[in-house]
Amino acid sequence: MALSPGRRGPAFGRGLAVALGLSAFIVPAKVVAAEIEIAIDEAKLVKLPERAATLVIGNPLIADASVQSGGLMVITGKGYGATNLIALDHSGAVLMEHFIQVHGPRDDVVVVYRGVFRQTYSCVPECQPRITLGDSKTYFEDTLAGTAARNTQAQGVPTSK
Repeated sequence: MALSPGRRGPAFGRGLAVALGLSAFIVPAKVVAAEIEIAIDEAKLVKLPERAATLVIGNPLIADASVQSGGLMVITGKGYGATNLIALDHSGAVLMEHFIQVHGPRDDVVVVYRGVFRQTYSCVPECQPRITLGDSKTYFEDTLAGTAARNTQAQGVPTSK
């Protein structure tokens, strides 16, 4: 009995099932990418898979990762946007992949626009200057310098005059 191109016999079905079953052993399992949401300037702990030897960050301006003892890594939100993180073993096989979404702060933030100049304030519980990407250069630098001076004083390090 001849089969038309659209019809196949039972032997074809058994052969296809065997081929598909064998391919599950030949093709490595696809690593499913999970999403990590993090606020800018915040950190999140993530468990590394065993045998992880290399970490790759798609865009280190958006997020950074550092390996800690105990098989943990710390992911820090550096800039707004999305990137990915991949963990590889010594042979280069992908063990884990995460998409990382970095968003703005979730606390009460007030943004003041003076023409084209922008200033950001964190208002929890009182409004205080807060540097944020996109603030005007002078405001950003002045607020950063004030924060650095306060931190130096808090550490008891004498300031130079």
